[in-house]
Amino acid sequence: MASATASTSTKPVSDEESVPQIPQLKLPQYTFILLNPKLTHLHENARKELIEGITKDEMAPYLKQLLEDPATAKLLKPEADTLLPELEAKNKAELAKLDEKLEDAEKNLGETETSDALKAKATYLSRIGHKEEAIAAHDLSLSKAAGLGTKIDIRLSMIRIGFFHADHEIISANIDKTQALVDEGGDWDRRNRLKAYQGLHFLSIRNFKQGGELLLDTISTFTATELIDYDDFVTLCVLAGILTLERRDVKKKIIDSPEVIALIPTVPSLKHFTDSLYKCEYATFFRSLAEVEEHHLIPSRLLSVHSRYYVREMRIKAYAQLLESYRSVTMGNLCAAFGVSESFIDADLSRFIAAGRLNCSIDRVNGVVETNRPDAKNARYEAVVKQGDVLLTSVQRLSRVIG
Repeated sequence: MASATASTSTKPVSDEESVPQIPQLKLPQYTFILLNPKLTHLHENARKELIEGITKDEMAPYLKQLLEDPATAKLLKPEADTLLPELEAKNKAELAKLDEKLEDAEKNLGETETSDALKAKATYLSRIGHKEEAIAAHDLSLSKAAGLGTKIDIRLSMIRIGFFHADHEIISANIDKTQALVDEGGDWDRRNRLKAYQGLHFLSIRNFKQGGELLLDTISTFTATELIDYDDFVTLCVLAGILTLERRDVKKKIIDSPEVIALIPTVPSLKHFTDSLYKCEYATFFRSLAEVEEHHLIPSRLLSVHSRYYVREMRIKAYAQLLESYRSVTMGNLCAAFGVSESFIDADLSRFIAAGRLNCSIDRVNGVVETNRPDAKNARYEAVVKQGDVLLTSVQRLSRVIG
């Protein structure tokens, strides 16, 4: 989900560990690429992969949804016009078989067979991209499920449906319910998978801190390949971690991480990105940040909407890291360090200073940036005084009421 193209996973997952990729979450990524005018160089492959994926999984409802949007309809025709009726016929025939099996199980077999038949129908509806019917079928399947593990699996499947259709309400509601089931006694593997699901959800709603913590916590034990390819998962760990971790933790949890080291040969831009910030090579970092935005943020369905925020926060982090080492620094030295013009630095710093994001001030007369390190003792004193004022006001209001 994080990258524009499918990646080759560097971490093998055994058949026993793997969960079927239903629904196929790469397909909405390809749709996203097709609709992005900045990614025209990726359109041909995305269109090919999207049509093939829809055909393979018999996704008539999803194709119909795409054809209802003039933008995607224009890009998928004429093949889609002939493909849709074929897929609808296959869906009708397969659902009739599944209903027949379910009816037979309910009349002639036991609860286990009925539960299996319900799960089979729910899985098929999820696979073909019919959101409403798939959720309803999963709810029905859940009501007949016996074991705790099975219930967790059904909830995780519903979360994937939410990710496929970008429905945050479905995602968040089922994450909460899955967490409750896991707390009742879910096994280690399902607990670990849930962390990956939660981490991706937090990133999608711009909570990089919590999302990064969860992803990094599962990086060495990741098995949720039904949700995201392993290489894309590690990439997200790096992007979230470099933004939210302290410098000492970046070295330990990212730069020296075996999982990240294994990924670096296939994604060299990430190495330049992390190493340059850690080594205070800020000009290289700014260039690497632009590469990260181009190759990992803008093409990502998950992160594209947060790309401006991410780039801004990383620039603030770099500025703060440099300024932390000095009481004052000339504008000329800042420009040289970051490899940008004085007008850019002036405008960028002014914006962040005005927003209270950087503790410094610009002396334009002398061409110097002066840091204003907050005094921890004074900050605590001011906080106590402020809280005291609030308490005193509350007491006075209470005395007037009692009096």
